[in-house]
Amino acid sequence: MAPILSFDRVSKVYPNGVHALKDVSFNVEEGEFISVIGPSGSGKSTLLRSINRLIPISGGSVLLDGESVSASRGKSLRVLRRQVGMIFQNYNLVYSLSVLQNVLHGRLGYMGGVRGVFGLYSERDKIEALELLHELGLEQFKYNRASDLSGGQKQRVGIARAIMQKPKLLLCDEPIASLDPSSAKTIMDLLRDMSRRRNIACIVNLHQLEVALSYSTRIIGLAKGQVVFDGPPEELTDETIELIYGTTRENLMMGGRADAQDTVDCA
Repeated sequence: MAPILSFDRVSKVYPNGVHALKDVSFNVEEGEFISVIGPSGSGKSTLLRSINRLIPISGGSVLLDGESVSASRGKSLRVLRRQVGMIFQNYNLVYSLSVLQNVLHGRLGYMGGVRGVFGLYSERDKIEALELLHELGLEQFKYNRASDLSGGQKQRVGIARAIMQKPKLLLCDEPIASLDPSSAKTIMDLLRDMSRRRNIACIVNLHQLEVALSYSTRIIGLAKGQVVFDGPPEELTDETIELIYGTTRENLMMGGRADAQDTVDCA
Protein backbone atom coordinates (compact mmCIF):
# COMPACT_ATOMS: atom_id res chain seq x y z
CA MET A 1 0.00 0.00 0.00
CA ALA A 2 1.33 3.42 -0.98
CA PRO A 3 2.07 5.86 1.87
CA ILE A 4 -0.54 8.52 2.65
CA LEU A 5 2.14 11.21 2.57
CA SER A 6 5.55 11.26 0.93
CA PHE A 7 8.22 13.97 1.22
CA ASP A 8 11.02 13.56 -1.32
CA ARG A 9 14.03 15.87 -0.82
CA VAL A 10 11.83 18.83 0.04
CA SER A 11 13.50 22.18 0.54
CA LYS A 12 12.13 25.61 1.40
CA VAL A 13 14.00 28.89 1.11
CA TYR A 14 12.18 32.03 2.24
CA PRO A 15 12.64 35.36 0.41
CA ASN A 16 14.88 36.58 3.25
CA GLY A 17 17.30 33.74 2.49
CA VAL A 18 16.38 31.49 5.43
CA HIS A 19 16.69 27.79 4.52
CA ALA A 20 13.77 26.45 6.56
CA LEU A 21 13.91 22.92 5.09
CA LYS A 22 16.88 21.15 3.52
CA ASP A 23 16.38 17.92 1.53
CA VAL A 24 13.72 16.55 3.89
CA SER A 25 12.50 13.05 3.01
CA PHE A 26 10.07 10.76 4.84
CA ASN A 27 6.87 8.77 4.33
CA VAL A 28 3.77 8.57 6.51
CA GLU A 29 1.69 5.40 6.67
CA GLU A 30 -1.95 4.98 7.60
CA GLY A 31 -2.64 5.25 11.33
CA GLU A 32 0.78 6.56 12.41
CA PHE A 33 0.95 9.11 15.25
CA ILE A 34 4.04 11.21 14.54
CA SER A 35 5.47 14.03 16.63
CA VAL A 36 7.78 16.55 14.97
CA ILE A 37 10.19 18.04 17.49
CA GLY A 38 12.93 20.65 17.40
CA PRO A 39 13.76 24.13 18.71
CA SER A 40 12.25 27.32 17.36
CA GLY A 41 13.40 27.97 13.81
CA SER A 42 14.10 24.30 13.11
CA GLY A 43 11.46 24.09 10.37
CA LYS A 44 8.56 22.37 12.16
CA SER A 45 5.81 24.76 11.06
CA THR A 46 7.22 25.04 7.55
CA LEU A 47 7.16 21.27 7.23
CA LEU A 48 3.56 21.04 8.41
CA ARG A 49 2.31 23.85 6.18
CA SER A 50 4.07 22.45 3.14
CA ILE A 51 1.93 19.32 3.30
CA ASN A 52 -1.26 20.93 1.99
CA ARG A 53 0.58 23.84 0.34
CA LEU A 54 -0.33 26.57 2.76
CA ILE A 55 3.19 27.60 1.77
CA PRO A 56 4.93 26.62 -1.50
CA ILE A 57 8.10 24.55 -1.39
CA SER A 58 11.30 25.56 -3.20
CA GLY A 59 12.39 22.09 -4.31
CA GLY A 60 11.57 18.40 -4.13
CA SER A 61 8.07 16.96 -4.10
CA VAL A 62 5.18 16.37 -1.71
CA LEU A 63 2.76 13.55 -2.56
CA LEU A 64 -0.55 13.17 -0.74
CA ASP A 65 -2.22 9.81 -1.35
CA GLY A 66 -0.08 9.46 -4.47
CA GLU A 67 -1.00 12.87 -5.90
CA SER A 68 1.46 15.74 -6.20
CA VAL A 69 0.51 18.60 -3.91
CA SER A 70 3.21 20.78 -5.44
CA ALA A 71 1.78 20.42 -8.96
CA SER A 72 -1.91 20.68 -8.05
CA ARG A 73 -3.92 23.80 -8.78
CA GLY A 74 -7.50 24.99 -8.44
CA LYS A 75 -10.09 22.24 -8.01
CA SER A 76 -7.54 19.42 -7.83
CA LEU A 77 -5.76 21.17 -4.94
CA ARG A 78 -9.07 21.74 -3.13
CA VAL A 79 -9.90 18.04 -3.50
CA LEU A 80 -6.50 17.07 -2.06
CA ARG A 81 -6.94 19.46 0.85
CA ARG A 82 -10.17 17.73 1.85
CA GLN A 83 -8.02 14.80 2.94
CA VAL A 84 -6.05 16.92 5.41
CA GLY A 85 -7.61 18.21 8.63
CA MET A 86 -5.75 21.01 10.43
CA ILE A 87 -5.71 21.87 14.12
CA PHE A 88 -4.10 25.17 15.11
CA GLN A 89 -2.46 26.56 18.24
CA ASN A 90 -4.80 29.57 18.20
CA TYR A 91 -7.89 27.44 17.35
CA ASN A 92 -8.93 29.41 14.20
CA LEU A 93 -12.61 29.33 15.14
CA VAL A 94 -15.29 31.80 14.07
CA TYR A 95 -16.07 33.18 17.52
CA SER A 96 -19.34 34.85 16.57
CA LEU A 97 -20.82 31.49 15.50
CA SER A 98 -22.05 28.60 17.59
CA VAL A 99 -19.98 25.56 18.48
CA LEU A 100 -22.14 23.43 16.17
CA GLN A 101 -21.69 25.83 13.24
CA ASN A 102 -17.92 25.80 13.72
CA VAL A 103 -17.84 22.01 13.65
CA LEU A 104 -19.98 21.95 10.50
CA HIS A 105 -17.40 24.16 8.78
CA GLY A 106 -15.40 20.96 8.37
CA ARG A 107 -17.78 20.05 5.54
CA LEU A 108 -17.32 23.28 3.54
CA GLY A 109 -14.72 21.72 1.26
CA TYR A 110 -17.34 19.27 0.02
CA MET A 111 -20.02 21.88 -0.68
CA GLY A 112 -20.73 24.08 -3.68
CA GLY A 113 -20.38 27.84 -3.41
CA VAL A 114 -24.03 28.73 -2.71
CA ARG A 115 -24.60 25.93 -0.20
CA GLY A 116 -21.39 26.82 1.57
CA VAL A 117 -22.10 30.56 1.71
CA PHE A 118 -25.54 30.01 3.23
CA GLY A 119 -24.55 27.10 5.46
CA LEU A 120 -26.98 24.66 3.86
CA TYR A 121 -25.64 21.54 5.53
CA SER A 122 -27.31 18.18 5.09
CA GLU A 123 -29.18 16.50 7.94
CA ARG A 124 -26.55 13.74 7.85
CA ASP A 125 -23.82 16.34 8.41
CA LYS A 126 -25.73 17.85 11.35
CA ILE A 127 -26.22 14.45 12.96
CA GLU A 128 -22.53 13.59 12.57
CA ALA A 129 -21.51 16.95 14.04
CA LEU A 130 -23.74 16.37 17.08
CA GLU A 131 -22.34 12.86 17.50
CA LEU A 132 -18.80 14.26 17.43
CA LEU A 133 -19.65 16.90 20.03
CA HIS A 134 -21.08 14.15 22.24
CA GLU A 135 -17.90 12.08 21.78
CA LEU A 136 -15.80 15.09 22.78
CA GLY A 137 -17.93 15.99 25.80
CA LEU A 138 -19.20 19.23 24.28
CA GLU A 139 -22.80 18.38 23.44
CA GLN A 140 -24.17 20.74 26.09
CA PHE A 141 -22.33 23.65 24.46
CA LYS A 142 -23.55 23.06 20.90
CA TYR A 143 -25.52 26.31 20.71
CA ASN A 144 -23.04 28.41 22.71
CA ARG A 145 -20.93 30.93 20.86
CA ALA A 146 -17.39 29.69 20.39
CA SER A 147 -16.11 32.80 22.16
CA ASP A 148 -17.71 31.60 25.41
CA LEU A 149 -15.54 28.49 25.69
CA SER A 150 -12.32 27.85 27.58
CA GLY A 151 -9.07 27.22 25.68
CA GLY A 152 -9.31 23.46 26.06
CA GLN A 153 -12.93 23.46 24.91
CA LYS A 154 -12.06 25.61 21.89
CA GLN A 155 -9.37 23.13 20.89
CA ARG A 156 -11.85 20.27 21.19
CA VAL A 157 -14.12 22.15 18.77
CA GLY A 158 -11.12 22.48 16.45
CA ILE A 159 -10.58 18.72 16.62
CA ALA A 160 -14.25 18.06 15.87
CA ARG A 161 -14.15 20.41 12.88
CA ALA A 162 -11.07 18.63 11.49
CA ILE A 163 -12.63 15.17 11.99
CA MET A 164 -15.78 16.34 10.17
CA GLN A 165 -13.69 16.52 6.99
CA LYS A 166 -13.22 12.74 7.16
CA PRO A 167 -9.51 13.27 6.53
CA LYS A 168 -6.83 10.67 5.95
CA LEU A 169 -4.30 12.88 7.71
CA LEU A 170 -4.48 15.26 10.68
CA LEU A 171 -1.97 18.10 11.01
CA CYS A 172 -1.67 19.67 14.45
CA ASP A 173 0.48 22.79 14.77
CA GLU A 174 1.41 23.24 18.45
CA PRO A 175 -2.10 22.18 19.57
CA ILE A 176 -1.33 22.37 23.31
CA ALA A 177 1.06 25.34 23.45
CA SER A 178 -1.61 27.69 24.85
CA LEU A 179 -3.14 25.23 27.33
CA ASP A 180 -2.62 24.38 30.99
CA PRO A 181 -1.18 20.91 31.72
CA SER A 182 -4.55 19.30 32.49
CA SER A 183 -6.17 20.60 29.30
CA ALA A 184 -3.06 19.69 27.31
CA LYS A 185 -3.30 16.07 28.48
CA THR A 186 -7.00 15.97 27.55
CA ILE A 187 -6.25 17.25 24.04
CA MET A 188 -3.37 14.84 23.45
CA ASP A 189 -5.46 11.91 24.72
CA LEU A 190 -8.28 12.89 22.34
CA LEU A 191 -5.97 13.32 19.35
CA ARG A 192 -4.36 9.93 19.92
CA ASP A 193 -7.59 8.07 20.66
CA MET A 194 -9.73 9.62 17.91
CA SER A 195 -7.07 9.16 15.24
CA ARG A 196 -6.50 5.58 16.38
CA ARG A 197 -10.21 4.69 16.31
CA ARG A 198 -10.58 6.15 12.82
CA ASN A 199 -7.18 4.94 11.56
CA ILE A 200 -6.21 8.52 10.64
CA ALA A 201 -2.52 9.36 10.39
CA CYS A 202 -1.61 12.27 12.66
CA ILE A 203 1.39 14.62 12.60
CA VAL A 204 1.80 16.87 15.65
CA ASN A 205 4.32 19.69 16.05
CA LEU A 206 5.40 19.81 19.69
CA HIS A 207 7.74 21.85 21.86
CA GLN A 208 7.21 19.51 24.84
CA LEU A 209 9.68 16.64 24.51
CA GLU A 210 8.11 14.56 27.26
CA VAL A 211 4.72 14.73 25.51
CA ALA A 212 6.25 13.55 22.23
CA LEU A 213 7.92 10.65 24.02
CA SER A 214 4.67 9.64 25.73
CA TYR A 215 2.22 9.76 22.82
CA SER A 216 4.06 9.10 19.58
CA THR A 217 4.47 5.92 17.59
CA ARG A 218 7.26 7.77 15.77
CA ILE A 219 9.28 10.95 16.26
CA ILE A 220 10.88 13.14 13.60
CA GLY A 221 13.54 15.46 14.99
CA LEU A 222 14.52 18.60 13.08
CA ALA A 223 17.57 20.79 13.52
CA LYS A 224 18.23 23.77 11.24
CA GLY A 225 15.80 22.44 8.65
CA GLN A 226 17.25 18.95 8.45
CA VAL A 227 15.96 15.61 9.73
CA VAL A 228 18.44 14.36 12.34
CA PHE A 229 16.20 11.66 13.80
CA ASP A 230 13.33 9.57 12.46
CA GLY A 231 12.24 6.57 14.46
CA PRO A 232 10.33 5.22 17.48
CA PRO A 233 10.51 7.16 20.76
CA GLU A 234 12.49 4.44 22.53
CA GLU A 235 15.35 4.92 20.06
CA LEU A 236 15.71 8.65 20.74
CA THR A 237 18.95 8.76 22.70
CA ASP A 238 20.28 11.51 24.95
CA GLU A 239 23.00 12.19 22.39
CA THR A 240 20.43 12.70 19.61
CA ILE A 241 18.32 14.96 21.83
CA GLU A 242 21.38 17.13 22.44
CA LEU A 243 22.07 17.16 18.69
CA ILE A 244 18.52 18.37 18.01
CA TYR A 245 18.26 20.99 20.74
CA GLY A 246 21.81 21.88 21.65
CA THR A 247 21.10 21.08 25.28
CA THR A 248 20.58 18.05 27.50
CA ARG A 249 17.41 16.04 28.09
CA GLU A 250 17.52 17.09 31.76
CA ASN A 251 17.48 20.78 30.88
CA LEU A 252 14.56 20.28 28.53
CA MET A 253 12.54 18.32 31.06
CA MET A 254 13.21 20.87 33.80
CA GLY A 255 11.93 23.67 31.56
CA GLY A 256 8.75 21.78 30.64
CA ARG A 257 9.22 22.88 27.02
CA ALA A 258 11.74 21.73 24.52
CA ASP A 259 12.47 25.34 23.74
CA ALA A 260 14.80 27.29 25.97
CA GLN A 261 13.92 30.70 24.57
CA ASP A 262 10.54 32.32 24.12
CA THR A 263 11.23 33.13 20.49
CA VAL A 264 8.98 33.23 17.47
CA ASP A 265 9.34 30.13 15.31
CA CYS A 266 10.10 31.71 11.96
CA ALA A 267 9.71 28.28 10.42
